[in-house]
Amino acid sequence: MSNQKASIQASNSIQDGIRHAPGGGAALMNAADTALLLLDHQSGLFQTVKDISVGELRANTAMLAKLATLMNLPVIQTASEPEGPNGPLMPEIKEFAPHAVFVHRKGEVNAWDNEAFVKAVEATGRKTLIMAGVWTSVCVMFPALDATAAGYKVYAVMDASGDPSEMTSRTTLARFTQAGVIPTSANAVLCELQRTWNRKDAAQFAQLYTMVAPNYGAVMESYGTAQEVARQQHAVTPETAHR
Repeated sequence: MSNQKASIQASNSIQDGIRHAPGGGAALMNAADTALLLLDHQSGLFQTVKDISVGELRANTAMLAKLATLMNLPVIQTASEPEGPNGPLMPEIKEFAPHAVFVHRKGEVNAWDNEAFVKAVEATGRKTLIMAGVWTSVCVMFPALDATAAGYKVYAVMDASGDPSEMTSRTTLARFTQAGVIPTSANAVLCELQRTWNRKDAAQFAQLYTMVAPNYGAVMESYGTAQEVARQQHAVTPETAHR
């Protein structure tokens, strides 16, 4: 293990001014060493996805883009041929992650075959890669396997990706685990990078939870209402109460 990588792993404890248990976070993603790669999220390909609803897939992908912006993670998006039948990229990525670097591939199915894409990944200086895309079995699988072989730690976000059938998705998951690619989900990535609610941007993180779990909005609403009632009761003085 390089000194730089060892240093990054050793420093992955929560930094909020509170003493935490030593070793916490050692096995988790470190935002300082992580980049987000969004692969072929194209409108035409969305029509072929059958293992997850397109609405859920898009919402989870959009959340990842927002999360990357909130945490200053490098973002690279790519498509093999956005002018072709697979269609244009979903606009939410650029909307929520305006700093994203776009790599227009030259027809390569595997993004890792494209020199500009690999150089863009290398330029981030990050060795932990979060990948999501359509199809999971191809557009995520191929670069994930090659990046793993090249020494990167790769996470595949299954519910920000999509495949043409449940069988394809199950086969993809099995191949990921056999090859050392780590399957994960959008909500797990969000929690793993957030680490604590004791942070100034906690309210912004809470909004992201409503994108991957819409019912969480009800949790926030009930909490907000309870807090408001408590504030109103606290504002009532004894003199006011007995008038």
